[in-house]
Amino acid sequence: MSNPHKMLPFSPLALIRNIWGFRPLILQMTKREVVGRYKGSTMGLAWSFLNPLFMLIVYTFVFSVVFKARWSVGGDESRTQFAVILFVGMIVHGFFAEVVNRAPQIILGNTNYVKKVVFPLETLPVISLCAALFHTSISVIVLLCAFFLFNGFLHWTIVFLPLVLLPLVIFCLGLGWILASLGVYIRDVGQTTVIITTVMMFLSPVFFPITALPEKYRVWIMLNPLTFIIEQSRNVLIWGRVPDWLGLGIYTLAASVVAWLGFVFFQKTRKGFADVL
Repeated sequence: MSNPHKMLPFSPLALIRNIWGFRPLILQMTKREVVGRYKGSTMGLAWSFLNPLFMLIVYTFVFSVVFKARWSVGGDESRTQFAVILFVGMIVHGFFAEVVNRAPQIILGNTNYVKKVVFPLETLPVISLCAALFHTSISVIVLLCAFFLFNGFLHWTIVFLPLVLLPLVIFCLGLGWILASLGVYIRDVGQTTVIITTVMMFLSPVFFPITALPEKYRVWIMLNPLTFIIEQSRNVLIWGRVPDWLGLGIYTLAASVVAWLGFVFFQKTRKGFADVL
């Protein structure tokens, strides 16, 4: 597919060209990864739908029946509303955690592509990201079904959800390239990311609204890259509000810089993969 001895391109245009040019390969391998995850199981691909469904049922029972939790958004909040609101945060965090936690093992788990064949290694983090997007999409479908079942309607603003998640997708792609490369040279990276993503779940508004925090702590939680996306996702899915376009624009710009830097880092360090592996 490419000459391993030639100078690899690092420009933003090369990033886009690589992803677009290898899109048939990315789609094919994404499908293989998604199907392969449930290979051998009786239910097969149906687990991708059943897993988030079971989790939502558990959240609904625990937080609406056992804890009788409320999000404090007004007197008309239903008993099941807390579980649905929480599930939005879990979906966003779950996507981020899956991409970040899998990234350090991507190259280590595909050493045959590094040593035996000429292969566009930069597509491996993209494939992992696309597989995570597939499972996130299934979780969103489960969420929308539950919201409609509980409330009898859906907000038209759900059409903005792809635009809300896009900055996070771009950001995660950059992190994926960085962590995939670091995972080859520093094997402890994989253990570290699990700890960090767990901490980030509790330091983002997954289980509580930002307004529940004292004013002096809110600025710190806003530094969490998940916070803004979780809040905007709830705006379009739960509250029926239009997204903060300015905030999304700034986030997208910053995420694009991270993605490009991650791509450059991966391209510059990939030459040593074969020696280490």
